[in-house]
Amino acid sequence: MRFKLILEVNKQAFGNKLPINYQYEQSAVIYKILSYGDKEYASWLHGNGFKLENGKSFKLFTFSRFKIEKRNILKREERIEILSDLVEWQISFLPEKSTQQFITGLFSNQIFEIGDKKSAVQFVVKSIETMPSLNYTSEMIFKTMSPICIKFKREDGKTDYLSPKDVRSKKLLILGLLDRYRSYYGTSLDCTWEECHFEVMDEPKSVLVAIKAGTKEQTYVRGYMCTFKIRAPKELLELMYESGMGNLCAQGFGCLKSIDK
Repeated sequence: MRFKLILEVNKQAFGNKLPINYQYEQSAVIYKILSYGDKEYASWLHGNGFKLENGKSFKLFTFSRFKIEKRNILKREERIEILSDLVEWQISFLPEKSTQQFITGLFSNQIFEIGDKKSAVQFVVKSIETMPSLNYTSEMIFKTMSPICIKFKREDGKTDYLSPKDVRSKKLLILGLLDRYRSYYGTSLDCTWEECHFEVMDEPKSVLVAIKAGTKEQTYVRGYMCTFKIRAPKELLELMYESGMGNLCAQGFGCLKSIDK
């Protein structure tokens, strides 16, 4: 279930300069707001998610970057100067508790800050609406609203972040969706990754994202913005749209929007 939030930028509180890397802070805000309504649920979602018998777990939600109509990119300062009064933010949940009443009740009129030690921006939730479900078909085109992260663990233990055009990406992405389906529904989908089709339709744009920026725990994750065509069972496409594509979806990667053919 996907929700569209319209946020008012309260420039009088802390100003209007947002760190370029703000995805981790977005995730923290979601967990914090969820904890207001159900602390046990938020704690479970943060610590466990849905688990398979092999121990692999999934946190089945994702979210977009902020959609800022008017802005300046301040490269030297590593800031985004928000010139718009309103910002759009989409959040998508798959767990059963994320009903319309549960989420709209929690997020309505919330006030929160996104930022770091250098600067922060205060946002006020002006409205939240449930977005209509997609009309799913077996073949669809999607565009990223936040970068897709595709992790590949090498034999030496190090991690590579693959481009969606890498020959290994299709298998990793589809197997990840099939595992996620099994973890959520408790049953396997009658489909193999070889039966699915995945085609990148433009040149992927690489994005290096700092997680926990400015702290001792700071790490970097590479993702890619792109448009792609995918052919797979409708149930798998619905799960992908509602919970994200690739790795680290709950940290703001792999949020998608549908593109009409």
